[in-house]
Amino acid sequence: MRTWGIIGALGLLLGVALGAFGAHGLRRSIPPDRLDVFEVGVRYQLIHAVALLVVAVLAERVPMVGYAGLFYTLGIALFSFSLYALALTGARWLAVLTPFGGACFLVGHFLLFVSFLRLR
Repeated sequence: MRTWGIIGALGLLLGVALGAFGAHGLRRSIPPDRLDVFEVGVRYQLIHAVALLVVAVLAERVPMVGYAGLFYTLGIALFSFSLYALALTGARWLAVLTPFGGACFLVGHFLLFVSFLRLR
């Protein structure tokens, strides 16, 4: 429970900081299309950081929900951070990683769904 709460809270902290960096620090230094890519990464990181907090709350009642936490964390790493790197560098090959992160998010959501089904 504690670990998922820490990761989720850190994800929120970094997401807000990166969002502010994108809005204020990057606006003049990268093209608008790459700034949009950066903002998508921030949005998905924030959403899934909140999902990690849900995992933290459920962890003691439904132990298997920890697997959802693993997939959310991996999804943030692959999806959001590949988009950050793509936006900052323009290296399009990094976009190859993004769908794997999206798939991790989907697996995490499925596992969260199953965890709620197992709640009594």
